[in-house]
Amino acid sequence: MLTRPRRSVLYMPASNQRAMEKAKSLPADALILDLEDAVAPDAKANARNALVAMLSAGGYGAREVIVRINGLDTSWGIDDLDAVAKTNPSAILFPKVSTTAEVARASEHLDKRDPEHKLALWLMIETPLAILNIREIAASSKGVGARLNTLVMGTNDLAKELRVPLKAGRRGLRPSLAQCVLAARAYGLTILDGVFNRIQDSEGFAEQCEEAVELGFDGKTLVHPSQIETCNRIFAPDAEDVAWARKVIAAFDSSDSASKGAIQLEGRMVERLHAEEAKRLVAVADAIAEAEAAR
Repeated sequence: MLTRPRRSVLYMPASNQRAMEKAKSLPADALILDLEDAVAPDAKANARNALVAMLSAGGYGAREVIVRINGLDTSWGIDDLDAVAKTNPSAILFPKVSTTAEVARASEHLDKRDPEHKLALWLMIETPLAILNIREIAASSKGVGARLNTLVMGTNDLAKELRVPLKAGRRGLRPSLAQCVLAARAYGLTILDGVFNRIQDSEGFAEQCEEAVELGFDGKTLVHPSQIETCNRIFAPDAEDVAWARKVIAAFDSSDSASKGAIQLEGRMVERLHAEEAKRLVAVADAIAEAEAAR
């Protein structure tokens, strides 16, 4: 069950110290401080040093802070991992992971640098091969010592590789997105939708957030702070739904219904499976309220 909200997950370039400082006051549920795509090759070493200093100073409050490192097959990846692991972020995000062998390699590198298992493992899903292997990749979250808890869709890269346009409705991406949500749900992972590039198109962004909710995503990655408020609102459980969920839970917890598989409640037939979903919904709502109070 989701224990903390990940509705809005904002990318911040590690090369921009002002942006990383500003992120400390933003209402995003989580931050991805990016050493990969957002940083030019000749700026990566300086960005890494700035990131380490910023994380060591702290000040991000209750927000999850995730660092996206460069791929382990690049000349920067291992140095990124060595430096960042010492600062104890919430998780390390590995880009372009397409096979279970790559998941295992990432896990082994984390084990060497974090034997106490404080760091979670997040994966970018952004290649056709990753989509073909998504069931096995998600399944690697099970087992002793597994760190994987979140999948992040890299829709820009995926659309490029699939040669499909990122138009409204994302019809070309929907089969891949749905497949990844299915795998995440089968293995109990959080899954985040990809970014929306047109920063000025607030209506289009809201529509894509609604689409992501309908597809089953837990939240969305963002490219600009202006997108946070809309994202938080759309991915939060509806207040009326939460109120109804609390009634369902209370009804099944009563002594009269404790042994029943289905009951009538305010003119509706409600099954025990609805009570389980009600508990999940209330847990998410409570986690959001707790996180917002902690900011």
